[in-house]
Amino acid sequence: MNKSRKIIFKISFVILGIILSIAFLFHNQTIIAEASFSTDANYKSAVLIEKNSKQILFENASDEKLPIASVTKLMTILITLEKIDDGTISLDDKVAVSANASGMGGSQIFLDADNEYVLGELLKSVIVASANDSSVALAEYIAGSESNFVRLMNERAKELNMTNTNYCNCTGLPSAEGYSTAYDQALLLSAVLDFDTYHAYSSIWYEDFTHPSGRTTQMANTNKLSRYYEGCIGGKTGSTNEAKYCLAVGAVRNDMSLISVVLGADSSKERFKCASDLLNYGFENFESKTLFSDKDLEGMSIKIKGMDRSTRLRAERNYTLVSKIGEDVNYLLNYNLPSMLLSVKRNQVVGNVEIVVNGVVVDKINILAQDSHREANVWDYFREIIEN
Repeated sequence: MNKSRKIIFKISFVILGIILSIAFLFHNQTIIAEASFSTDANYKSAVLIEKNSKQILFENASDEKLPIASVTKLMTILITLEKIDDGTISLDDKVAVSANASGMGGSQIFLDADNEYVLGELLKSVIVASANDSSVALAEYIAGSESNFVRLMNERAKELNMTNTNYCNCTGLPSAEGYSTAYDQALLLSAVLDFDTYHAYSSIWYEDFTHPSGRTTQMANTNKLSRYYEGCIGGKTGSTNEAKYCLAVGAVRNDMSLISVVLGADSSKERFKCASDLLNYGFENFESKTLFSDKDLEGMSIKIKGMDRSTRLRAERNYTLVSKIGEDVNYLLNYNLPSMLLSVKRNQVVGNVEIVVNGVVVDKINILAQDSHREANVWDYFREIIEN
């Protein structure tokens, strides 16, 4: 009897193990399925990229030319930030608001015409509340007119390799000839996210905007993910009847920065869901690896001819590769550097490095001099002889 019970117990234990194994496999398959991103979601175009490398992790019709509504303001924001950065304008500048600017329809902060506003406050209202009137006021202040500013927008788009974009205004209000793509807007948001001033404003959830007269207008952040998505570092919403619901948004987790863009979603809820699902897919399936940085140049230098001096080296930029979690990456760094220089100036390009991944050259990065050294003359040679 005891022997029979032992046999039954062993059989039951084996059966239980089989059941648990099947359940475990099913559970794993479910996790993998949940980590994917459906192409059947209710949107027209979508893309997910890694911010630094611009590597595409997911795309669906990402080069389709579409209206983008107020996502257009990302370029207005970028140009304003760049003008502040190069000293052309200042956050403390006083901006006179025209009747044209104050009369803009759609989302606005209700500026008073013929009054002066602080430039930083106008920029904040564009970033937080997507204010059309503030966008036009900034455009007129920077370029003299909105049409002149639009020329700057299209020029900057070309410089950023946004090859499928055409701006017709600085607000995103409906225009038959205005369009862009999900991929182009991902490139643009990547540039915007490099500015600390942008982050100082994009993190605001709710704030009063005070007018010169003393009245206030409430500003609420149009990007819900800035509050409800872990690691969100900013973004821009947009919606019109033509464009439907659009969103470009960035997030950082585990030292990896991702940008997702969704255009033409059927509802506001759908755009936020699609964008966050895209980010989740990226963070759950990929990891970021820095293959080249200044650390790789530590201890390396180039000798200056005829002088007992060398210039240290630095990278023009890092190279980051995003790969599937756990995937082995085979890469090489091929340096192209001279053995000696006659002279050199600080930040001068002295060579480059080729990034080779799995046998393919995926990027070429300039290597710069950290120091300045003039060309050696006869006195330098004489001094070197005496010293030696």
